[in-house]
Amino acid sequence: MKRWLLVSGASLALGAGAAHADYTLHILHINDFHSRMEPINKFDATCDAETEAKNECFGGVARLATKISEMRDQLKADGQNVIVLDAGDQYQGSLYYTTYKGKDTVEFMNAIGFDAMAVGNHEFDDGPAGLQVLAEGARFPIISGNLDLSQSPELKGKVGDVLTLDVGDEKIGIVSALAMDTPETASPGDKVIFQDDMDSLKADVQQLTDAGVTKVIALTHEGYKRDQELAAGVPGLDALIGGHSHTLLGDMEGAEGPYPTMVKGADGAEVPVATAYAYGKYLGHLTLTWDDNGKLTKAEGQPILLDSSVTQDPTIAARVKEMGAPIEELKQKLVAEIKAPIDGSRDSCRQRECEMGNVVADAMLMRVKDQGISIAIANGGGLRASIDAGPVTMGEVLSVLPFQNTLSTFQLKGADVVAALENGASQFEEKAGRFAQVGGLKYTVDPAAEAGKRISDVQVKDGDGWKSINPSETYGVVSNNYMRSGGDGYKVFAANGTSAYDFGPDLADVLAEFLAKAGPNFAPVIDGRITVK
Repeated sequence: MKRWLLVSGASLALGAGAAHADYTLHILHINDFHSRMEPINKFDATCDAETEAKNECFGGVARLATKISEMRDQLKADGQNVIVLDAGDQYQGSLYYTTYKGKDTVEFMNAIGFDAMAVGNHEFDDGPAGLQVLAEGARFPIISGNLDLSQSPELKGKVGDVLTLDVGDEKIGIVSALAMDTPETASPGDKVIFQDDMDSLKADVQQLTDAGVTKVIALTHEGYKRDQELAAGVPGLDALIGGHSHTLLGDMEGAEGPYPTMVKGADGAEVPVATAYAYGKYLGHLTLTWDDNGKLTKAEGQPILLDSSVTQDPTIAARVKEMGAPIEELKQKLVAEIKAPIDGSRDSCRQRECEMGNVVADAMLMRVKDQGISIAIANGGGLRASIDAGPVTMGEVLSVLPFQNTLSTFQLKGADVVAALENGASQFEEKAGRFAQVGGLKYTVDPAAEAGKRISDVQVKDGDGWKSINPSETYGVVSNNYMRSGGDGYKVFAANGTSAYDFGPDLADVLAEFLAKAGPNFAPVIDGRITVK
């Protein structure tokens, strides 16, 4: 039998469960699902019928449901202990979120039967009210230990802090934390107060330990780099399941590290850190073993690729199709045809000049070319998918630009343009979404330099040539309303931008129009706008 207790306050009074030699726990986990209810293709965008027929699709909530159910049932039949966790960012990324705003997430997560979920930054994309839909609808606890929600009318008492799960006569403690820069990457508002993540986790682990809980797992939405720092700095952690950075771990090609990644903890013990890429393409499977003194003795596992060999749950697949019917017409609308694919991958667009960054920036500039605007700056994190060659549907365009951001124009001094680029490069090593993709502009970034001194050789387009940016000259800039209001750390836009107009067309419409005008022979180029030393 499995029970859970969610605690939002500072008190916790639990007796430790009866100790058993070599207690083993299987953790099935996902992160950064980003509303990929339908299967995805190799570009992490929605899979079309032709690709599905070739058995070249991955993930989708129906496939995820099958694999979780299959593994959980088999493990329990074998007498094993198992829990299912989500490390955040269910929201944002497809027309399902745009249409249903979390109601679909609640339905499918309840059907699958998760045991706990950490709040991700994108759960705040529609403010506290957006997370409220999930917090009130989920039949399992939603947690985030470093959020003070006492002033939030939508969320007070609905998102927990410390959690314990009774699994196989043992108490499993779960603590959680959300990235501190969420106010810059989403819209939690001023009533959601962020506390230091490290201090919060330390206090929560101590609270569980004082109550006699000997097995403590962190479920975080912080990113792989920060997760390793937390694992090293928080005493008493046995393991950490993370999300946010879309990091692939394991033995497969392209993995950034081993699964799990072992980190020397604050009390000398090795702490396994695990995360499972994104978009439901993989299901993480971490197996932990403790001795009868509550000491972790083994951590092993691998992410499981959810390819076409995993059958989609028919009931959930039918429900996905039913919910997709109202948006199918829009998704299938052909808007353009292109000669070559456009790379919008996360790895490309958050650390260097990327094809999709150039295309989107050029599309923005083209739309406002008659308004005296000469510079475009787009955040790499706002580009969420690639587009393959051939016919382009509106659904594909919306997979790239799902946030419903609008075109925003304003005037900015050259010095502030450079400051904006410095912000874009300030979290280069973390592959942060603030990295600046540009149009009408060239710059060089030195990742080895200290943050704030990474940008050099900034040039602006001057007819058919280029000239160095003038710090005191005023330039017309186009971006999106999210960045213009200070999102992704672009506070200089909000503070110093003048003559701002934030109510332009949706960026997705701007991109669709640009590709349509470009014609079927269009192919993206990398032309040296960004030089990385």
